Formats: sequence, structure tokens, C-alpha cells
Amino acid sequence: MKLAEVVAAIESCVPLSLQEKYDNAGLIVGEPEMEIKAGLLCIDVTEPVLREAVHLGANLIISHHPVIFTPLKKITGSGLTERIILNAIRNNISLYSAHTNLDNFHEGVNLKICQKLDIRNSDILSPAEKSLNKLVTFVPLEYADRVRSALFSAGAGHIGRYDQCSFNAEGQGSYRALAGANPFSGEMEKLHLEKEVRIETIFPAFLQKKILRALMENHPYEEVAYDIYSLENTNKQMGAGMIGNLDEAMDEQAFFNKVKTTFKCGIIRHSPFLNVPVKKVAVCGGSGSFLIGKAMDAGAEVFLTADVRYHQFFEADGNIVIADIGHYESEQFTIEIFYEILLKNLPSFAVHFSRINTNCITYL
Repeated sequence: MKLAEVVAAIESCVPLSLQEKYDNAGLIVGEPEMEIKAGLLCIDVTEPVLREAVHLGANLIISHHPVIFTPLKKITGSGLTERIILNAIRNNISLYSAHTNLDNFHEGVNLKICQKLDIRNSDILSPAEKSLNKLVTFVPLEYADRVRSALFSAGAGHIGRYDQCSFNAEGQGSYRALAGANPFSGEMEKLHLEKEVRIETIFPAFLQKKILRALMENHPYEEVAYDIYSLENTNKQMGAGMIGNLDEAMDEQAFFNKVKTTFKCGIIRHSPFLNVPVKKVAVCGGSGSFLIGKAMDAGAEVFLTADVRYHQFFEADGNIVIADIGHYESEQFTIEIFYEILLKNLPSFAVHFSRINTNCITYL
């Protein structure tokens, strides 16, 4: 299949609009019309991973971390990133990454951590702000169910753990068809009154084109009347970090032993134990120290993340256990998310899991 098809399948679930401003997720190397034989899933693109892709006959590498973070002014092969780009091009291998957009996705990196540790009823720790819109449209009475269903199928109507949410009010719309019009009902040049339903529903801003396409394709009017409002509401379906509860409270040492075994941590750096049972746990894959305050405010006994600096451990202040389990360790199961997305959307697409541990940190 074409590279563009694989990219579309991933971005239909994890759109690039979810990534942070500093990030560089998306297609890094490759032509959209290129035919893809197979994909290789990994955390980092390294030279050994490139050789692995060549050996497997995979001409697409899908990674969590983008190989290019900062702009390149030249590509001469003088540095690691330049060598990787040159070798990918020489071997006709495309490179694609889903990074912070996968972090901010509700079913992304942090939900996977929760699943591995049996953390239930998980919610976004820091929901995204100003990322929701509201659609208001007016539909003839007998078409209301059809339009509502189309909008819900396109991704509208999610509020927390509820879907197909909308407000509906019956009323009367009016219009007069002028020369050249093809009215749904009524006579030309005469005022027409139509029984209509005012439908209001909420949707993530990044889905706006898809929502409007569903509206236009299912609404019977030649000219569809609608309004879109930007909302201040937080979006509980996307954002940073996640928090949830263990089925049963655990002793701190027992919980950390479980974490160390599950994530194969060489070491866990953490603030002092509180000597209280662990029940509520907050997590953030990768560099999540910016969420320490959010984790404490949410009442978590433990916050699992990575890249915590020395002075940040003091912020625990006897209120929470801050644990740094390692950057790679916290994100290693990301390739399972890629696999699940591709299996759902492109079940016939051949993918391989990289067998190379790209963790650049070792422990003595």
C-alpha cells in the first residue's frame, strides 16, 4: 500500500494537531506515493534499527521519537542524525514518528502505562484547554436522526465517559428560495416555514473538517445553516499525564517492585516513601516533572514519570512519592499502541516489532 495510506491510518487516531509546539511528529523522510512493503515499529531510529529494517525488508520505520528534533542546516553525514537520514534515503526507507501527539492522546502512552500496572478508571491528569468546539445546526425534523448519527460517527458528542451527547430543540425555520436555488421544500420566491430541530453537540477542534463533511453529506438542504463556537472547557479526552486507582491498595515497596519488574527498570530514583498504602497513582511517560503539582493536587500517593531533576524531588515535600523510572523505560510499550492502531485500520499491513533496545542510558 502507499505511504500516504499508512500515515492517514495513524493520524486518523493520533492527529498531528495534538503535538506540542516544540515537537516534530509526522512524516520525516519519504514520499506519500511510495509503495510500502512492511513497517518496523520502534522507540528511536538508530543505525542498528536501520540495518534491522533493511534485513527485514521493511521500507517504513515508525518510531515514537522523531529523528529530527531541531532543524538541520546541512546533511553531510558528519553527525549521527545526518548519517541516519542519509542511510534511510540510500536504502529507500521512509521515517515516520508520533511523539507528543501520542502522549496527549487519551488511548496513548499514559493509558498503556496504566494498563501495564492495572491502574483502573484512569483520567487525563492535565486535560487540554481551548481544544473543544461546539457545532449548532438546524435540520428538518425527519432528517434529525440521520444527521445526529453522522455527527456522532465523525467523532462529535463525547463528554467524559459518555458519548452521543447533544441538545435538541424543535422549532420553526424560515427561508425564501431565490432565482437559481434548488430548495428542499417550498415554492420559489415564497417564504417557507419548516419544522426543524436545533442540534447542538461538542467536538474536538482537530475534527472540525471531518465533522463539517459529515454534516454536509447528510443534511438535505442545499445551503446548510450552522454555527461553530470555540469553547473554554477543558477536554478530558486529551492532555498530559493520567491518574487512576489500583484495584486494591498496595504496600509502597510491593508496588515499586511491581513497577521495576514490569518496566525492567535498571534503577528507580524516588523521593522518600510516605509509609502509606498506594491506591491512587499518577503517571506521565517521558519527561513529566511539569505535572508534579497536578499529581499532588489530584491526591495521588505516587507519581511515576522520568527525567526528574534533583531539586524537583524536593517538591514532594512529604505529600507524594515522585518516582523517575527512566525515559525509555516509561515509553517502551509505545510500539504496542502503533501495532493496535495499524491492526485496527490496516489489518493486512505487515509490521515488525524492533528487537533492538535503543535505550541510550545504561546502569552500573
